[in-house]
Amino acid sequence: MVDESNYKVLFKVNSPADIKKLSAADIKLLCTEIRQYMIDVISQIGGHFGGGLGTVELTVALHKVFETPQDLLVWDTGHQAYPHKIITGRRDLLKTIRQFNGISGFLKISESQYDSFGAGHASTSISAALGMAVARDVLKEKRKVVAIIGDGAMTGGMAYEAMNNSGVLKSNLIVVLNDNQMSIAPNVWQISNYFTEMIAHPEYNKFKGAIWDLTGKLDHFGDRIRKVAARVESGIKSIVTPGMLFEALGFRYFGPVNGHNVSQLVKIFEHVKDLPGPILVHVLSEKGKGYKPAEDHVQRLHAATPFDKITGQAIKKSGAPSSYTSIFGKALVEIAKMNEKVVGVTAAMPDGTGLDYLQKEIPQKYFDVGIAEEHAVTFAAGMATQGIIPVVAIYSTFLQRAFDQIIHDVALQKLHVVFVLDRAGLVGADGPTHHGAFDLTYLRLIPGMVVMAPKDEAELRDMLYTAVNYKKGPIALRYPRGSALGVEIKEGFSEIQIGKSEKIESGEDVAILAVGSMVEHAKKAAVILNADGITSEINNMRFIKPLDYECLDSVAHHFDKIVTLEENSIIGGFGSGVVEYFSEKNYKNDLLRIGLPDNFVDHGTQEELHKLIGIDPASIAEKIKTFVKNSAIKKEVLA
Repeated sequence: MVDESNYKVLFKVNSPADIKKLSAADIKLLCTEIRQYMIDVISQIGGHFGGGLGTVELTVALHKVFETPQDLLVWDTGHQAYPHKIITGRRDLLKTIRQFNGISGFLKISESQYDSFGAGHASTSISAALGMAVARDVLKEKRKVVAIIGDGAMTGGMAYEAMNNSGVLKSNLIVVLNDNQMSIAPNVWQISNYFTEMIAHPEYNKFKGAIWDLTGKLDHFGDRIRKVAARVESGIKSIVTPGMLFEALGFRYFGPVNGHNVSQLVKIFEHVKDLPGPILVHVLSEKGKGYKPAEDHVQRLHAATPFDKITGQAIKKSGAPSSYTSIFGKALVEIAKMNEKVVGVTAAMPDGTGLDYLQKEIPQKYFDVGIAEEHAVTFAAGMATQGIIPVVAIYSTFLQRAFDQIIHDVALQKLHVVFVLDRAGLVGADGPTHHGAFDLTYLRLIPGMVVMAPKDEAELRDMLYTAVNYKKGPIALRYPRGSALGVEIKEGFSEIQIGKSEKIESGEDVAILAVGSMVEHAKKAAVILNADGITSEINNMRFIKPLDYECLDSVAHHFDKIVTLEENSIIGGFGSGVVEYFSEKNYKNDLLRIGLPDNFVDHGTQEELHKLIGIDPASIAEKIKTFVKNSAIKKEVLA
């Protein structure tokens, strides 16, 4: 996959200890080669790309200065950490990243001693690092703790909660703000670098400490000198650096620093690593650095499928249907043009959720709140009180973060907010941090919430239209990642009756109640069962809440054997709702629930994972055959 002869330094680095032996010239060459290695490998297999290209020098500098893994590096979200993986013994495994049985695309404690904290969601690093620093102090250990946060994660409120607590506790902790959003001219960089180096230098801090101690012995006159000195230092910092906010939170601020000058980074980290109290080092980097297609389009190459190394263009499969994401995005634009009250809300994922279509065509109806899902939901609730119809498009796994806001700010007040959950079910390569495995469970328990799942793209459009026109409170729809089925899409929209399913196939031996993506699997499983002489009635249930009770009553009266099928945790999801209803009605039918297991599912393709856990059509058919057979045996025994 990669020709090692093209690399002079990289393949000599098998751990951070090897970096410490390199000359300054070789360290610069190592940075160049890490970047080239990422381009060579990720262009062939896909993966998170732009963020890691921007953290190469930062990663090398951190591992050169700090004694990892004794010293702890806590990366935020993890997709910035591909260079970290490369130089911590996983270089040769990079070709397996995000693949079945390969290494994770994020940080994972069980994968490496250098991964001190697992993370797939943003804004967690400072909280985790502060916890580690406090634990170190309780245990009276000697180690440094460094949190690296960036790529938009500072827009999450949790980061500021952690910084506030850090300032109160005054633990020895270093936070590196990897800022790839700001553009500062080179001359300002030079001034900031000079000033930062000055205030970070040990001799400066030793001199400052001596003055502080001396003036402390001079009674009232000394206090006056201290106040003047503090005002002078504060004034200089507020003029030369943008660190006032961080200083107010109790951090000593250093920066901004050029994040692509590895020598400068090494020097700064050497200066600050032994300073007491919480420290913030502000590093300016460029997302996609060193690869022009990524520099020119940071959003598209944030996470990439395999692409042409020269052009950066994705290598697409010919004839593949449109994605569910794009179908939703285009449908929302149509509906927003029809209804002036409809707007779209995203939490820093316009391309990922399909809201980029709305952003381009009707920008005044598009709102990006940053990586702040809790705020997104309450922001939408506020709009809903004024008659606006907000469509909040967030990945299933990320909406979990706003669970309280959905209950308290939306559902309790019966506000009409539309939740659109992309990446529902198993998402594939991004693994357990990104699987949408729990949304049917956590949404179904909320009073007044309507929950839908379309069987195909045509039904997705109609469900979105239905949700926008629903006036009684919150309503949610969820759909899977990837290509849709390719069914014909008619012009316009049709409203679906709330809580009404549809029977799509008839049979005599078993009833299959399926929702969302599993309807198509049920149809394919039925073909296999039919070849073995088992005929199946298939119902596309559409609604997880409210359930179609009329359909359930009919099925309970006509079938001894009933199967529920969902791509959600088996605990508390659609099947659980059916069991609860059957229990209330005292139905005695044999019931089989098929869904995601009660454990976290690793990464791989969706097809691989479906087969692994037994929700692919062949596995479903086999489970139903066993169920039918065991049900017949039980009936004979009871007879």
